[in-house]
Amino acid sequence: MAKLLEVENLQTRFKARNGFVYAVNGVSFTLDKGEMLGVVGESGCGKSVSMMSLIKLLPPSAEITNGRVVLDGKDISRANTTEMNRIRGSKVGMIFQDPMTSLNPFMKIGKQLCEGLIYHKSIKKTEAMQQAAKYLELVGISNAEHRLYEYPHQLSGGMRQRVMIAMALLGEPSLVIADEPTTALDVTIQAQIVELVKDLREKMNTSIIWITHDLSLLAGMVDRIMVMYSGFVVEEAKLDDIYKDPRHPYTLGLLKSIPSLKTEAGSRLPSIGGAPPNLFVKPTGCPFAPRCSFKKEICTKQVPPLEITPGADSGSRHRIACWVDIKTGEVR
Repeated sequence: MAKLLEVENLQTRFKARNGFVYAVNGVSFTLDKGEMLGVVGESGCGKSVSMMSLIKLLPPSAEITNGRVVLDGKDISRANTTEMNRIRGSKVGMIFQDPMTSLNPFMKIGKQLCEGLIYHKSIKKTEAMQQAAKYLELVGISNAEHRLYEYPHQLSGGMRQRVMIAMALLGEPSLVIADEPTTALDVTIQAQIVELVKDLREKMNTSIIWITHDLSLLAGMVDRIMVMYSGFVVEEAKLDDIYKDPRHPYTLGLLKSIPSLKTEAGSRLPSIGGAPPNLFVKPTGCPFAPRCSFKKEICTKQVPPLEITPGADSGSRHRIACWVDIKTGEVR
């Protein structure tokens, strides 16, 4: 398949009182047209900052110190503010985590939907409202023309998230970044939003990056999973390979913490021991080493490279950043 997105050695840090917070430490990956990639990891692992860095949607304290981002054949890593404003909303759509804080409570839904259309497509308000109503219907909101004149507080949480999805799709982007869009919703609504996104992806052939801390949510949803820890990509492979053949201790720990039908009532789920890493200090060894039960001497001295190994299926690839083969316990 044709490549839509190529990211190479992306690095982002935040200026703080006591120095720098090293949030993203050399992230590299690719995304095909029409493909869906799941980015997973615990809070603070750099998954959201990495994806926000792609479109330079960062606070003033953030600084992208390195990296190359090629979107649909164009290098956007050097794009200025005006160029990025044109890219965001037209070529790249964004679905944020909490629709209640992302939508303006003082503006009607229709006006918020139309702003981007009028800016990017230079169309009249009447036409923009018609398109906005069409997309509200597309994401499953009934009586769409009436909803355009309502305020966010008049909609349920699930409906507000559907409005956010419609807003992300209005510019017909080739890439949509979904930043934990189901976290604030109950389980039933979560399932509806997941099915909606899957259906829209098939209809519109849009590439999607889905950011989440819930590895179980990605099952049957994405094509590939990229696991992040301490600002590093530690493992990346096809969905089935991650679930059936995890090769990094951190991924293994995440999978073990997922409850299953075989889990006995009242039993404790396995957890990953230790504490999250100190992001003020760049690691000299594997960032996961202090919490890893497989660690060897080399793990504390050198950062493991992200290497390509054969996947379970013929022709597939499995990227892994680990000095140890967790099946044998031996150094690779």
